[in-house]
Amino acid sequence: MAKVSVIGSGSWGTALAWLLCNNGHHVTLWSFLKEENDMFLKHHENTDKLPGVILPDSVEYTTDLEKAVLGTELMVMAVPSPAVRSTAKNMKNLVKDGQIIVDVAKGIEESTLKIMTEVIEDELPQANVAVLSGPSHAEEVGKGLPTTIVAGAHDAETAKYIQNMFMSPVFRVYTSLDMLGIEIGAALKNVIALAAGIADGLGFGDNTKAALITRGIAEISRLGVEMGAKSSTFYGLSGIGDLVVTCASMHSRNRRAGILIGKGYTMQEAMDEVHMVVEGVYSAKAGLKLAEKYNVETPIIKAVNQILFDGKSASSAVMDLMQRVRKDEV
Repeated sequence: MAKVSVIGSGSWGTALAWLLCNNGHHVTLWSFLKEENDMFLKHHENTDKLPGVILPDSVEYTTDLEKAVLGTELMVMAVPSPAVRSTAKNMKNLVKDGQIIVDVAKGIEESTLKIMTEVIEDELPQANVAVLSGPSHAEEVGKGLPTTIVAGAHDAETAKYIQNMFMSPVFRVYTSLDMLGIEIGAALKNVIALAAGIADGLGFGDNTKAALITRGIAEISRLGVEMGAKSSTFYGLSGIGDLVVTCASMHSRNRRAGILIGKGYTMQEAMDEVHMVVEGVYSAKAGLKLAEKYNVETPIIKAVNQILFDGKSASSAVMDLMQRVRKDEV
């Protein structure tokens, strides 16, 4: 049994706390908000973001980062991507050399164009930073439904250690050393999922969804490979696997926000309605900036940016995509 802390008590952090505790580990769940911590102390449940998933009595709850960090063998960074840097900065004097931090936030920092593990390493160079990603809705993990995911690390030993920590009869973990590919796929699939939701909101069908998923993974893999990632990663769990589930499921906050935008909501109205952080909104600008930096064509990501930030109507953005210059598929 290991001592583990989960930094962030949203839906995904809560689900992973449930999983790790049921795997026999001693888990501390850290909340940024006192009222959220009080909710866990009273109900052992995130009644707002993950109702019905009751955490075991052995889970400890705290708002004290020092209590959450000191003495733990592994920490899970489960705060939303916009809060990763500030949270890591607050942990600077607490994290020991070689302490393992597993990032599960999905995003690209707009100001630096860095993936989340790089952001953590900026603030915590003494840590051993890794990533866990794949098609894994918190709502299903918290119910014990079979799920498969990938652990990425700088070395095989760390990846296998994380694999052993998280692996269970209902949670299968593969390993990879392509952290860049895992994180680019994880971040940009949220942008494509916004596009898929927008198409749903406009009343389009399965043909449109299939086109967005297929051409979306082509955009993501083109960019990722140009940045130095392995092409095979984008056709695995953290690439096409995560993209399919995020574009198709109503558990996906990005798809739900996209549906509302397709129906005429503004970006802010859609995010307010979803009532959770819509990571794709934060990754869209960064994704486009990366595409421009590496001179990679990403028409879907560009169209999402135009809808979100330039006032372009969703219907006209779709028509522009459909009427682009004729091309070979590959």
